Amino acid sequence: MRSAFEVRCNADDQPFSGDELRTALAEADALCATVSDHIPAAVFPDAPRCRIIANFGVGVNHIDLAVARAKGVAVTNTPDVLTECTADLAMALILMSARRAGEGERMLRGGQWRGWRPTEMLGARVWGQTLGIVGMGRIGIALARRAHHGFGMRILCFSRSPVPVSVLGGLPAEQIDSLEALLPEVDFLSLHCPANAESHHLLNVARLALMRPTAHLINTSRGGVVDEQALADALSSSAIAGAGLDVYAAEPQVSEALLRLPNVVLLPHLGSATEATREAMGFRALENLKAFFAGKAPRDLCH
Repeated sequence: MRSAFEVRCNADDQPFSGDELRTALAEADALCATVSDHIPAAVFPDAPRCRIIANFGVGVNHIDLAVARAKGVAVTNTPDVLTECTADLAMALILMSARRAGEGERMLRGGQWRGWRPTEMLGARVWGQTLGIVGMGRIGIALARRAHHGFGMRILCFSRSPVPVSVLGGLPAEQIDSLEALLPEVDFLSLHCPANAESHHLLNVARLALMRPTAHLINTSRGGVVDEQALADALSSSAIAGAGLDVYAAEPQVSEALLRLPNVVLLPHLGSATEATREAMGFRALENLKAFFAGKAPRDLCH
């Protein structure tokens, strides 16, 4: 970025405060924000100098897009480049939750392992089980490929709009008409829907109650898609068997109710956290900035 622009870096890598974001929008021509930088209406100056927010990530639910549009500020994101690594992590969470990997490691590190026993730490089989995917976009399809071709899983999916067969690329995924019809049928449920008003607490008390008591919930989308207290209650009462989470409603804070539970795997938002992916995200943001200031339409314009 320094080769093309005058750059001011966030040297200590801490999320900007509201005042810092307001100053950046007032003084800079562009802002490269991350998911940790919450940009609501209140931080926009009356007349921002900033003309583009190049978001470092796919989700833009932390940015008030309507206000940005009204203020004449373009917003871009970085799709595609993090698809495969995020799908890898979702598959890892399925395996960790099913095989109780977090519990097992804590037991071993805590000096509590007494050697192999035939009934110790029994988990769930992944091979040949049914995976339900909510949000059959790029990441959902990438996970479905891994699950079906790598683990022989049956794939069911639900999206707001039907997914064209051509997009599925020959993947034998059965599209279900409603979330309520999907939930009782799956052994594993993986969430890949964007965070918006429609998806807030998509998994709530009533819908969690529709899942099998042997089922596992996986979330690598956004924390607000799940009612975390309802999930903690379902896990503690064995209404569902386990969960694997990479995202949380109030990041970086994690619900104490979830932290106390042994049957949930908790990761610190690692979905895109590989060197190759984070570099690709940075170059994609740079590509959008260069296009914008060259008077061209950015590749990843969100509005």
